[in-house]
Amino acid sequence: MDKLIAEVEAYAAAWDKVPQKVLRDAIGAGWGQWDSWKDGRSSPTMKVVDRLREFMAANPPPERREDAA
Repeated sequence: MDKLIAEVEAYAAAWDKVPQKVLRDAIGAGWGQWDSWKDGRSSPTMKVVDRLREFMAANPPPERREDAA
């Protein structure tokens, strides 16, 4: 679960979004779902994990480019 949490946090940061928004966009999760996963009160099924990872793979974050001077 720690690996999934880290993946979602990194993806969210790359998009400048909160993880809750990523879950909502990817799997239609409720706003409290992320906190529940992080706190260990619940965990996703493998089907949900697969859908989440598929969403992130299909929607890669934009590359950040620095302007050359």
